[in-house]
Amino acid sequence: MLSGRRLDLLDPTPVDIEVEDIAHGLAFVARWNGQTQGDYPYSVAEHSLLVEWLFGQLFPKAPVKWRLAALLHDAPEYVIGDMISPVKNAVGPDYGALDDRLTAAIHIRFGLPAALPVSIKKQIKRADRISAWFEATQIAGFSEAESNSFFGAPPEQLRDAVKITPRPPVQVRQDFTQRHATLLDQFRD
Repeated sequence: MLSGRRLDLLDPTPVDIEVEDIAHGLAFVARWNGQTQGDYPYSVAEHSLLVEWLFGQLFPKAPVKWRLAALLHDAPEYVIGDMISPVKNAVGPDYGALDDRLTAAIHIRFGLPAALPVSIKKQIKRADRISAWFEATQIAGFSEAESNSFFGAPPEQLRDAVKITPRPPVQVRQDFTQRHATLLDQFRD
């Protein structure tokens, strides 16, 4: 990693996880296999920021630790990349096991449980699907009808609240790192 840490992908440990590595990697990993409109790819870091914000809108009384979990929901992709679901399914259960090991190490590093409660995972997944709807309709060329069939329609009160404009990786990396620090400080208070 750029931090100088050596991360064993098959046996990751929390001490080898640094938020700067996560933010940097995610800022350079393109969602939608890079097939989005704009001068920059829409990164997993930008997506993660949106999912965390949506989670907060949907569940405003949720403890801050779950907002942190929402921000980190795709964090393993900083080293394993972002694959579309059909590819993940084709790779098989080994991909899921690798993702689970990395997620556990990341969660433990930042004070979260290795495995999230099922109810929290479902809430984060809801925010993730809403984010995908906005991404699909605003920058990936999907019609609203297509997005509704794949991801479900977002709540009406959020429809005008999200405007996606892909940004330079350096800006997204800084915003991700700052948001992580803010959430972590609030979580530890």
